[in-house]
Amino acid sequence: MLFAVLCTDKPNALQLRMDTRPEHVAFLNDLNAKGVLKVAGPFLDDAGKPNGSLVVIKAETIEEARAIAAEDPYAKAGLFAHVDIKPWNWVFNNPEA
Repeated sequence: MLFAVLCTDKPNALQLRMDTRPEHVAFLNDLNAKGVLKVAGPFLDDAGKPNGSLVVIKAETIEEARAIAAEDPYAKAGLFAHVDIKPWNWVFNNPEA
């Protein structure tokens, strides 16, 4: 099953995001190599600066998805004000469909 991990950064946390980005990218690269990561990228504010994340992962249960999300270096660094994880159905442009 797929899960959308919707993350909202804390206010004024751009520097923390940038400082933690190399570890975050390595984490996502590892998930991608394992076939867990489906798509990912940042949300942007009005100035075009990242202020959140959308990560879609494959997991058996929402508990597993939560555990994966909790291991993200951004989460561990305290970047996020809020994380919402929802089951997601990839209908259009899914290369596996």
